[in-house]
Amino acid sequence: MPSQTPLLPALDSLTKRFSRLSAMEDAQAFLHWDMAAVMPDGGAETRSNQIATLTGLHHDLLTAPEVADWIAAAEGEINTLGDHPDAPWLMANLREIKRTHAHATALPGDLVEALSRASNACERIWRKARPANDFASVREPLAALLSLVRQSAQAKSEALGVDLYDALLDEYEPGGSSARVDAIFGDLEAFLPGFLQEVLDRQGAEPALPQGPFPIDLQKELGRRAMETLGFDFNHGRLDVSAHPFCGGSPRDVRLTTRYDEADFTKALMGVIHETGHALYEQGLPEAWLDQPVGRARGMSVHESQSLLHEMQACRSAEFIAYATPVWKEVLGGSGPAWEVENFQRLYTRVNRGFIRVDADEVTYPAHVILRYRLEKDLIEGKMEVEHIPEAWNAAMERLLGVTPPTDTVGCLQDIHWYDGAWGYFPTYTLGAMTAAQLFDAARTQVPGLMESIGTGNFAPLLGWLRENIHRKGCLLTTDELLTQATGRPLEASVFERHLRRRYLGEG
Repeated sequence: MPSQTPLLPALDSLTKRFSRLSAMEDAQAFLHWDMAAVMPDGGAETRSNQIATLTGLHHDLLTAPEVADWIAAAEGEINTLGDHPDAPWLMANLREIKRTHAHATALPGDLVEALSRASNACERIWRKARPANDFASVREPLAALLSLVRQSAQAKSEALGVDLYDALLDEYEPGGSSARVDAIFGDLEAFLPGFLQEVLDRQGAEPALPQGPFPIDLQKELGRRAMETLGFDFNHGRLDVSAHPFCGGSPRDVRLTTRYDEADFTKALMGVIHETGHALYEQGLPEAWLDQPVGRARGMSVHESQSLLHEMQACRSAEFIAYATPVWKEVLGGSGPAWEVENFQRLYTRVNRGFIRVDADEVTYPAHVILRYRLEKDLIEGKMEVEHIPEAWNAAMERLLGVTPPTDTVGCLQDIHWYDGAWGYFPTYTLGAMTAAQLFDAARTQVPGLMESIGTGNFAPLLGWLRENIHRKGCLLTTDELLTQATGRPLEASVFERHLRRRYLGEG
């Protein structure tokens, strides 16, 4: 917290408490990363107990009676700041503290610990169930976890005065509502099927997939070079391997993971680029406020916008692919027609009705998210039970994408989120894709020669714009305020749809 802050006793006490809580959150994040990426199976139960204990201690510190007293007193103190330069940050910090405190005090400590233990236990079983195509083995642990999630949703719904699903969504998308999500997804569902068919009808011959095998060491080198190009600071982070790609850790030590396929280097590469977008956001958060809620990322739709802006908007552009193709050929030793720029451009803008969300193209990706959103909403509201997930999942895939998964491995077992306790998260992926399109559209308008710079592998202008308009703002602004300040308007589906028409149909 900046040293020039005036002496405000209650606010000072709050910030000191939240500085300790922030350190505990960072420790929990690293324990999760270690369990996912490098820890032997035999240590999982011990690690789960450690995380649950930390989670309980964190909850105790956050919900202690004095915190409520400090919040009440700080609301009076905040009005004395006048034109102090830190006033906007302190006011926003108090807003975020109140929101965090409201979520925490809605739940008893024993439920918080039980959720942590159940999430870790279910995730461990999922890691084996997924490759084995064995939903039955994880059904009961998932049902037990869902029961606790429903209890949490009910308690938060009553405390916050919102619907069950919205109580969980607010954890990931502050101020978000299922009513708004339903409206946006309804518009997309009306637009996408006809557009998808139009794109499929317009596509030419299937692009050639470069033939492997591609040794993992070379793919790691390729990923590292991509991260350096985008601006990742390896003095404050690293890349590892896990069953599901993710970005975690803390802003000063960001940890990325990916998974490799020796037959297809393109999957891991775009996965690394995606996670690097998340990492760049974390590394760019406001240094002076990192140990306070106001210094953290502004919700998951904004976070996801940073990964998709890099993966989908910038790094699937014709300019970037023209720059990157010689690098890929050099590192992997490729040659022949499959390694030509035009082939990669077709490959990275190819649209297919596929099973896997993380491998999906921009056109079909929203359907994957709409499917998950509707299923988890029904599950949370008790309209569906865990044993019906595979059947409901496959039926929704057929309805939304015209394909039926042959196994649960590529169906309802593919994502970690539900098995790890992250319920209410999925809508932020498509909200993030729309936000990414709107931000990138604004950056192209505001930064002269942006695409030319990307075409030479120079991402500094793009990163500089993101630092100024998104990263360094932390939680100073609400999501709508942040996007309006950066782009001139709140989130609009029309910008995303216009981007899709321009890229896939050549319109505009």
